[in-house]
Amino acid sequence: MAVQLLKKASVLVVDDDADVLTSMAMLLRPEVRLVHTEKNPERLPALLRQETFDLILLDMNYHRAVNTGNEGLYWLQQLRKLAPTSAVLLITAYADIDLAIRGLKDGAADFLVKPWRNDKLLTSLAEALSRRQATDKPINQSTKPTPLPLLGESTAMQTLRRTIEKIAPTDANVLILGENGTGKDVVARLIHAQSMRASQPFVAVDLGALSENLLESELFGYVKGAFTDARQDRVGRFEAAADGTLFLDEVGNLSLAGQTKLLTALQQRQVTRLGSHTPVPVDVRVVSATNASLHQLVQTDRFRKDLVYRLNTIELTLPPLRERGDDIRLLAEHFLAQYATKYGKPVPRLEGRALARLLNYRFPGNVRELQHTMERAVILSESSALTAEDLVFSSVETTLPAGLETTQLAELEKGIIQKVVDKHHGNITKAAKELGITRMALYRRLGKYDL
Repeated sequence: MAVQLLKKASVLVVDDDADVLTSMAMLLRPEVRLVHTEKNPERLPALLRQETFDLILLDMNYHRAVNTGNEGLYWLQQLRKLAPTSAVLLITAYADIDLAIRGLKDGAADFLVKPWRNDKLLTSLAEALSRRQATDKPINQSTKPTPLPLLGESTAMQTLRRTIEKIAPTDANVLILGENGTGKDVVARLIHAQSMRASQPFVAVDLGALSENLLESELFGYVKGAFTDARQDRVGRFEAAADGTLFLDEVGNLSLAGQTKLLTALQQRQVTRLGSHTPVPVDVRVVSATNASLHQLVQTDRFRKDLVYRLNTIELTLPPLRERGDDIRLLAEHFLAQYATKYGKPVPRLEGRALARLLNYRFPGNVRELQHTMERAVILSESSALTAEDLVFSSVETTLPAGLETTQLAELEKGIIQKVVDKHHGNITKAAKELGITRMALYRRLGKYDL
């Protein structure tokens, strides 16, 4: 029955490999109503304004020299906006499976591994289409996330929960410190959920992802005509969070100029949109987070001391996962149950050697890395028990030099970027290719490090 749904479906295949497009077209034309192939993803916005597709097959990489998969994730995000009613399936090589799993989190309906089996591809398309038609909302439409439980029975986590219960009902600004992946965003949402502002908006902004040019318009908004593409008034994140909580993630990445603008807004409790001279009062509680040592940045004149005082009325430090003992087992079992339910599989048990491997691993990526490891294991496992061999840790995390502090890693990244940009005499396209990131990602890092 599901396969019959394909007969009326329209399918878009996006891949830079002409042979892949030809093979897909030959396979799908007898099976579906319409097949359209596209080699250049940059043409998608114009194409999707003219045509609506039931299914979109999206490759993860589009430049021979760049195989990070970040392009696929970027275009997946764009498709959620451009084609919210389409089911998106990712096409990936085996080495890209970790990225494909990230894609599932970001709204992809499924992923197919190259080289694919024709029967498996058709079945996956039919199942994705069936799920899409069985629900009233678009398959890729995200929902407002609910606060996750702060799991853990270690002394550090019990102390943290008691502290949150004390500070949440107040209006005190909170600064959350901790390594990447320790759950700073989870804590921020819990603080909001247990506050007197819980019924009002929770607005999060990743300051590390904003360039200097975008910072002011994102935080404070703008009026029509403020700049070339400002075709209508737009509220900023401060106004959007009115009477609620504004979560400023990666606040340690703010430039000194950005720090000054943020401090002014916090002191005056008002913002002025770009292109306007009329201040707008804002009543927000600010929760901020960073993996950097703000106190060290203050000592080296890279962060304003007066802004630190504004942000950290209450300061929370989240413990790294490697210091939480048996919480590792508790969290691993929680994630196994969560993802087994999500993917319709029996909950696998952890064999003794598998548990020992988890307990002996340092988890440089902390809870986020453990979560990713468990999800990957559930997806790929074909047994009722997970062995030590089923646990594949992130190569991104495991290749980081041991013992490096966050600030040292930042300096290392800054140095590498500077060296590669200098090597290519400022040519951003060539530098981004050598670094294995997109031009947009490189521009963000250049802004982050003031290069």
